[in-house]
Amino acid sequence: METQISESTLPLTSDNIYSEIQRDLLKPIFISSLMGHDTFVRDWVLAGEEDDENIIKYLGEIQRRYDTITSYFISEKTRNYYHPSGIIKKISEEDPDDVWYFQARDSVKPYEINIDSDTADRSRLAIFVNYQVRDYDGNVIGVTGVGLSVNAVTSLIETYQKRYGRTIYFVDREGKVTLNGSEFGTASSLHERRGMRYHATQILTAPGSSISYEEDGATYFVNSRLVPEFGWLLIVEENNFAANDRIEKTLLLNLGISLAITIIVGLIAYLTIRNYQNRLEEMASRDKLTGTYNRQVFEMLFDAARKTCKRKAQPMSVMTFDLDNFKGINDTYGHPGGDAVLREALTNIRNHVRDADIICRWGGDEFVIVFPEKDRQEALSTARDLADHVRSSPVRFGRENINITISAGVTEYRDGEDIDTLMMRVDNALYTAKASGVDHISLA
Repeated sequence: METQISESTLPLTSDNIYSEIQRDLLKPIFISSLMGHDTFVRDWVLAGEEDDENIIKYLGEIQRRYDTITSYFISEKTRNYYHPSGIIKKISEEDPDDVWYFQARDSVKPYEINIDSDTADRSRLAIFVNYQVRDYDGNVIGVTGVGLSVNAVTSLIETYQKRYGRTIYFVDREGKVTLNGSEFGTASSLHERRGMRYHATQILTAPGSSISYEEDGATYFVNSRLVPEFGWLLIVEENNFAANDRIEKTLLLNLGISLAITIIVGLIAYLTIRNYQNRLEEMASRDKLTGTYNRQVFEMLFDAARKTCKRKAQPMSVMTFDLDNFKGINDTYGHPGGDAVLREALTNIRNHVRDADIICRWGGDEFVIVFPEKDRQEALSTARDLADHVRSSPVRFGRENINITISAGVTEYRDGEDIDTLMMRVDNALYTAKASGVDHISLA
């Protein structure tokens, strides 16, 4: 029974909690990423920060739209701290409260996450996602981001603890407790937690582990796993007394279930596991092979781009394309060859679009590109340029050069149009292009 807890039940609970943590806490990272890549923010800074009200209004809209407790932008040039309420202060290297800004600015990663007091309200503790804003040459020109209430995250932990009947908390890679629920106790680090201190090094040096220890006559089972987006470890604990009680109740219940119900339960278990696997796939924001966004996050990215263009009274267009005769490439060179073609073709295309353009792998060898601030004629011209780049860049695979072309459909977004209708129109344009032969582009 103890083996089942340590090797099966507890890790599965940890996986379930991890998937829910991903769902609930990745949202502010996505929001900050959108802000960091928003051409409005970048262009406003590069234009000289002439009208404070523009950025203040923008930050207020972000805060209202996504229901964050704060949103902000700090300019590297002026060191102004912009907030929905106005310019709060000027950031200074001499002020210890501003150390976070310089750490985020100089970080090799595009964003950093930290827990700190809100500059606009020192009585409020928050989780901040600080995202670098870069100019068109890649230089950092500021840091933007949003804040998520620590109390809200703590409430999530309390919900998980009640649901799963385990003690749940987070620690950083130094062992410091960053977030915990009411049942955790008073220890501020793993090294201060009785019984756990002897295993702290093992837990902190691995991306995931399962250990057990004895304390006051009880056996405690511990499962840990890294949440890479935050750089924290999720710790889930359970003692054998609670586990025994839960297992006994489950066994008594199972004894009363008939064979028919057992089959139904088996079917439900199968569907649950399949659902869980689908949720894990949905949590990843990018396609591993091509580095493009995946279909699961497309709607959120599209909606943000649409609202930005509407606010700025600018058009937006969409291009969908696939590789001509991709099945033949797979048949000839195998899946490694097909993967190489997809990877190199999309790297080529990504190198010839703007940072503001959104590329999404729609499925198989079909991709979608959103062009903010471009009407359909401009998008058509861009699509032709991309097709030229792909055509003139054969993919080297082993000793072979694989010549590739794309077919594409292009259309312009109509105000008020839903995504399904838009995608149907641009897909019809793609079908028209493919019906004309390879290496064609059709305008809807």
